[in-house]
Amino acid sequence: MEEFEEIRKRFVEEPFHCNNKPNGSCDEPADIEYDSSRTWVIDKPNLPKTPSGFKRKLYLRQDHSEMDVYYIAPSGKRLRSIVQVRAFLRQNPEFADISVSDFTFTTPKVMRNAASSNAVLSNSSNKGAASTEQNECVD
Repeated sequence: MEEFEEIRKRFVEEPFHCNNKPNGSCDEPADIEYDSSRTWVIDKPNLPKTPSGFKRKLYLRQDHSEMDVYYIAPSGKRLRSIVQVRAFLRQNPEFADISVSDFTFTTPKVMRNAASSNAVLSNSSNKGAASTEQNECVD
């Protein structure tokens, strides 16, 4: 995950290419195939690297329409918005070296043309973050 965050953080300045990876080659087969056996998402480039001690979690909504982002502070507190991050940082001076700009609630785009075959992709009224572990990703 650390390597992915580094690539994502610098993507505009240094776009990733398979030949850039040490001992890598574009001729190697893909690890997984792009198909409807999974729900695929595309992350935005240049997102800040998650501050040390914090975890960035992504939750796929039950209808697979989009994802939600939360941060888990070292204390275990869940931060659901920039407003909550700002308040947390103000209340915890031990994190004075961390800025609100080190956090982003930008979510990856769910790819509708290759969503999991068991996904319900309509404009369902059943919105909200899915609570099952299979719908959770740690970024």
